[in-house]
Amino acid sequence: MGAMRVTLTGNLEAWVENYRGLLEYTDQTILLQGKNCQACFEGKGLSIDYYTNEDMKISGCIQCIRYL
Repeated sequence: MGAMRVTLTGNLEAWVENYRGLLEYTDQTILLQGKNCQACFEGKGLSIDYYTNEDMKISGCIQCIRYL
């Protein structure tokens, strides 16, 4: 259906599937565009360890995920 899927492993890792694009990337904020919304990951020491056109892995201390 094209919805963004976020799978968390505690607060240290997040796997994101079906995202459309990367809008912002710092060590404190990662903002992703989905089909119907945006997802904002906030925390400390955030990094994108792996990404393709379909999925990505975010690691670091994830403190908050906001859907905009």
